[in-house]
Amino acid sequence: MGNTPDQEDELIRELYSRYRRPLYGYVLRAVGGDHQYAEDVVQETLLRAWRNADALNPEHAGPWLYTVARNLVVSGFRRQNARVGEVPILERDWPSSGDEFDRVLQGWQVAEAMRALSADHRAVIGELFYLRRTIAETAKVLGVPPGTVKSRSFYALRALRDALEERGVTEP
Repeated sequence: MGNTPDQEDELIRELYSRYRRPLYGYVLRAVGGDHQYAEDVVQETLLRAWRNADALNPEHAGPWLYTVARNLVVSGFRRQNARVGEVPILERDWPSSGDEFDRVLQGWQVAEAMRALSADHRAVIGELFYLRRTIAETAKVLGVPPGTVKSRSFYALRALRDALEERGVTEP
């Protein structure tokens, strides 16, 4: 059950209107001020959004778009389309992962993916990974046997990975 072409066009117009300028600024900083390359990356990012229009909600597309743009820059998108004499961007040219914006963006992406999980899965991940409790402590707090905590954490992490893949944050 996909979107009609008109709905897809409207989605892309909305994404373009909402995200083009901030995405362009983000990519421009990442590529050291190369305006043409930044524009190419933004256009390719929006093209990929159009190709994935069925799965995107314009209200929550920001993290996905920024991740796609970053992945294009890191992978040397232009390298595939390079003209003679051009130098592709290298991963070392990308701002350090300690960059405040990247940290906030990653937190936003994980929070968005966590919302896709069941309440039980969110609770287990929260206790084990954010509050750094042991399995026994988590079992006591949640009032379930330790084996249930282990099982829920296994399936919760799998579901979280799938949710992040759907958003383009990680590769399948």
